Amino acid sequence: MTRRRKLLFGAAAVGLVLVLVAAPALIVRFDTRGERSTDPASLPHKQVAIVLGAGIRGDGRPTLFLRDRLNGAIRLYQLGEVDGLLMTGNNHVATYDEATSMRDYALEHGVPRGAITLDYAGFDTYDSCYRARAVFGVQSAIVVTQSYHLPRAVYTCRGVGIDAVGLGVPDWGTYPDGQMARYQAREVLASVKAMWDVDLGHPDPRFLGPHVQLNLQPAGEP
Repeated sequence: MTRRRKLLFGAAAVGLVLVLVAAPALIVRFDTRGERSTDPASLPHKQVAIVLGAGIRGDGRPTLFLRDRLNGAIRLYQLGEVDGLLMTGNNHVATYDEATSMRDYALEHGVPRGAITLDYAGFDTYDSCYRARAVFGVQSAIVVTQSYHLPRAVYTCRGVGIDAVGLGVPDWGTYPDGQMARYQAREVLASVKAMWDVDLGHPDPRFLGPHVQLNLQPAGEP
């Protein structure tokens, strides 16, 4: 085989790999195209807003990323678009408790305790969505996360049996471009895993556990 032909075959192989890696992200985006919005008022009423964890600071307060998600969910609750908030985050050690930090922020912003449910084992998007359905009995939800992540989050929740739509909160133009470029690139690979988990592998989450009752209290009700 000539050097030129080897180069052509090599380029074709690389191109095929890139297509195969990128295809799931495109499929996920296309599949959820009518189920996503950045306008809270445009979304249909659902049982809860699922707020996916995005880290806490050293002082235990939500990061800016997580704060944007919480603000979006709080707005949904205030508008009456959801009857409760499911805060799902990482609590792998006693000193790192995303869910409690999320609850405290919502309480500070006027959400009643009776409308908040905590999931301490939402270690990733799949676990959060799976546990929302299997542990907390969520039937319908508005998933709240940054817009770049939203297609995968909605796809995953719908794939585990939740009637889900999504609210996208700011990302590009709000955070540094370099940071967002890294997150967007990582999302391409994460979409491959999401399609495997939802459509083929169907793994159990790291922790399952018994049923937990959702706290639901529509805005304005005592």
